[in-house]
Amino acid sequence: MFDPGEIRIADYNYPLPDSRIAQFPLANRDASKLLVYRQGLLSQDVFSNIGSQLPANSMLVFNDTRVIRARLIFTKSTGAVVEIFCLEPIAPVADIQTAFLQKSASTWKCLVGNLKRWKSGLLIHEIRYQGNTYQLGAKYAGPYGDGSHAIEFTWSPAEKTFSEILELAGLIPLPPYIHRPPENADSERYQTIFAAPQGSVAAPTAGLHFTESVLQKIAARGIIYENVTLHVGVGTFKPVIAERIGGHVMHHEKIVVSRKTIASLLNHRERPVFAVGTTSARTLESLYWLGVKLARDGNNHNPVIFQWDPYEIHEVDKISTEQALETLLRFLDENGMAEYSGETQLMIVPGYSFKVVAGLITNFHMPQSTLLLLVAALVGEAWKSAYEYALSNDFRFLSYGDSSLFFKPGL
Repeated sequence: MFDPGEIRIADYNYPLPDSRIAQFPLANRDASKLLVYRQGLLSQDVFSNIGSQLPANSMLVFNDTRVIRARLIFTKSTGAVVEIFCLEPIAPVADIQTAFLQKSASTWKCLVGNLKRWKSGLLIHEIRYQGNTYQLGAKYAGPYGDGSHAIEFTWSPAEKTFSEILELAGLIPLPPYIHRPPENADSERYQTIFAAPQGSVAAPTAGLHFTESVLQKIAARGIIYENVTLHVGVGTFKPVIAERIGGHVMHHEKIVVSRKTIASLLNHRERPVFAVGTTSARTLESLYWLGVKLARDGNNHNPVIFQWDPYEIHEVDKISTEQALETLLRFLDENGMAEYSGETQLMIVPGYSFKVVAGLITNFHMPQSTLLLLVAALVGEAWKSAYEYALSNDFRFLSYGDSSLFFKPGL
């Protein structure tokens, strides 16, 4: 019997020289290289031509989350620098969209750098912008668990929202493998062109290659697209240190999917669905499992998908993808809801059976990462030849790197 926990992470390793990790984006988003894997064949193209590589009747699904300026730098009177990385709100509200609208004060779960130099007292960061002066204060409120801490923020003028204060005081949180400070250009280039609801501390980087021109070419071929929202957490960079994947704890992330998107997925089931990024793929697959749980447990279901649910829920043999989506729609309609909200810890590893996703547009991922495991789950051992091809043909890797298009076997 298949046991995903027994997968050895060492089997998903490959050599990645630092020189192949892109430190800056290309001047033009859609000028990146595109690796294409389909029916056992590898080829390359330019991303601006991706529309011609996709079946004319496809559906694309983007993650429309927006990266927040999560990094805050405070300098004490002694000269000591304390860095605070905002993860998620705690009080007075835990809903991230509502938390951004808070005025005067808000408490967040954060990572803190150089905490040993900040034993007590209020840290102050002063911002001067367009002739006005703003102050952001931070007070340590204690450990929160998992290496994070509760930080109480206060600011003036108090009528400003926390979102506005972060825009003024914060820095774009570039990934740890980009070894340079953020520049002004990153504020625009580390966001997708369709980014909307704030909430991520890392970009859904597969979407960074899309431009209005690419979207127009795609539409001209009759390809439709929808949005989902998964707020990417810092856990996306969490390395797998366990020898076998059963010892790795996947991070939780919040997802929101509109009724419109669920209905479109149901009404266009004849169209192959291509997830733009691993976050979109995890959201789409989580939708299926949420529908299964809802069908099984009724309105008392827990809107959370845990990492091993797909490998342990036996109702899957009785519930089709259409039935799962229909169940979600019925739940929304009965409760007068325009969107479905939940959380996912879904871990997609080789041996997983995809229920919604037929193909994946994604960047090249770190060795021995859960993101690479997801790619391998879709195309099997072919991930090795694809990555060898990319390394041999000067592809750029990770967040600001080049792109790939993987088709599910048989498509």
